[in-house]
Amino acid sequence: MGITALGAAVIASRQDSTLLWLATWLAEAAVAIGIALWTTYSKARSAGTALLSGPGRRFVYSFAPPLFVGVLLTILLVRVGSIAAVSGVWLLLYGTAVVTGGAFSIRIVPLMGLCFMVLGTVALFCPSSWGNAFLAAGFGGLHLIFGGIIAGKYGG
Repeated sequence: MGITALGAAVIASRQDSTLLWLATWLAEAAVAIGIALWTTYSKARSAGTALLSGPGRRFVYSFAPPLFVGVLLTILLVRVGSIAAVSGVWLLLYGTAVVTGGAFSIRIVPLMGLCFMVLGTVALFCPSSWGNAFLAAGFGGLHLIFGGIIAGKYGG
């Protein structure tokens, strides 16, 4: 997911309008969801467990609400013309989802979520022109850093 997010950041930076920029990142979100579902399914299958077993179900119940709120707030921000706040809001809510969902995972996952939340907080108070860089740093950089640590230390 980190690699596709960095690619999305490059594409988004070349868009002529904020709506095209947002569409690029929404397309990346769809790609990331597909990658997450496929890798999670593959890992569950290789471990011989059901995807929505007890821990998996608790993860979804904890992870999904902040993402749903992110969808609603994105619609609202577009309607009121505040697309500039999307970067900070997305990073904050994704971080919240990772912290809450990560409560049922290894210890480093909630830490990753906190890093997203810190980045999102900073993004809210920086110039809106930096939003793309913040999304690249979070969805690209943090995923690559923490993904590498998790793969190396915990086997993926």
